[in-house]
This record gives sequence, structure tokens and C-alpha cells, in this order.
Amino acid sequence: MIRDVAIISGLTLATVLFVAGAAEAASPQEMLKRYEAEAKAAGDFPAGGFSAERGKAFYLARHKGGKPATPSCTTCHTDSPLKAGKTRTGKVIQPMALSKTPDRYSDPEKVEKWFRRNCRSVLGRECTPREKGDFLTYMISQ
Repeated sequence: MIRDVAIISGLTLATVLFVAGAAEAASPQEMLKRYEAEAKAAGDFPAGGFSAERGKAFYLARHKGGKPATPSCTTCHTDSPLKAGKTRTGKVIQPMALSKTPDRYSDPEKVEKWFRRNCRSVLGRECTPREKGDFLTYMISQ
């Protein structure tokens, strides 16, 4: 009886861990739905939806308000999201394009962590859901 309970408990724990792990994985399209809901709630969702063109312009632009050493995404990520970039300390950064790094946008917590960190560095503030959606739409198209 005790052995049966231990086996069932082990199976239940394994099931919980599997489901929890699966819940963390997300597709880029699921991320876009999240940003769409957030942008709509903020009253900042464009009539035509997210735009790869706006995302590209955002990626390439030189922004003000952030750190002088990181005025744009391209400072570290190069002007092509298809190419690997480098941090200011020389560490290689995998390409931003989904076609080159398919799992890059599969972990919502990591995506948010890097948006938070990089937006503060480049813009001096958090990115808006619309900016995130446009950026991600551009990266999906690459």
C-alpha cells in the first residue's frame, strides 16, 4: 500500500512537472496574442495590427533616453537580425531572427527579461506592448 502511494505520488509529481514545463513554452504567435491583449488594454493597438515594417524601423532606429553606449538594438545585434551579434564585452549573441534561432521566442519569461533589460538600456524605459508586438512581428518575418 505504501509502495503504491509512493509510485502514484511520483507519477503525480512527474505529471505536474511536465505540465508546468509545457506551460512555460510558448510560440511566438502566442506571445503576439499576449502583446495584442496588452496593447488593446492600453488603448495602443493599431487598426492594422502589428507591423513588421514598424518593427524593423524600431530595430534600426537610434533612440534617445537610454544609455549613450547603447542607442539602438543594432549596437549589439548588428543591422541584420539574421547575423550573430556581440555584447560590448565581446560575448556572441545568437541571431535575433526566428529563422536562424527557432527557440529564441519560446520562453515568455526570458523574452520579457530581455525586453525589460534591453528596452531600459536602449530607450531608458520599458517597451510598450505595441513596440514588443511590432518587434516580434519583424523577427518572425526574418
